[in-house]
Amino acid sequence: MRAVRSQDTTPEMRVRRAAHSLGYRYTLHRGDLPGKPDLVFASRKKTVFINGCFWHGHDCSRGARVPKSNTAYWIAKVARNRLRDVTTQKTLRRGGWSVLVLWECELKNVVRTRQRLTRFLSRS
Repeated sequence: MRAVRSQDTTPEMRVRRAAHSLGYRYTLHRGDLPGKPDLVFASRKKTVFINGCFWHGHDCSRGARVPKSNTAYWIAKVARNRLRDVTTQKTLRRGGWSVLVLWECELKNVVRTRQRLTRFLSRS
């Protein structure tokens, strides 16, 4: 698992390029916020998390996949990740932040990703 990156992943880079091309500026992985959001738009009090489908237990085909070896470990790990995600989002929202979660499988459609970002970031 040491080889699995948590920053500068392909899905994250897609979202960063889309946000930047739309004219939005952001901070990366702010450690002072719960969960170290992938993108932080501080002036708007908005955060974006880019979740890998497998690691965060998305309901798509890739997220529903369970490894054949060490199954109990992986099921427990993904469950802990999901619980941590919920807790992090609640904490951020209580602090006045808006949260957008983008899933790896959704990012293949660049036009839709740009629309979601624009809609999320333009809301007050």
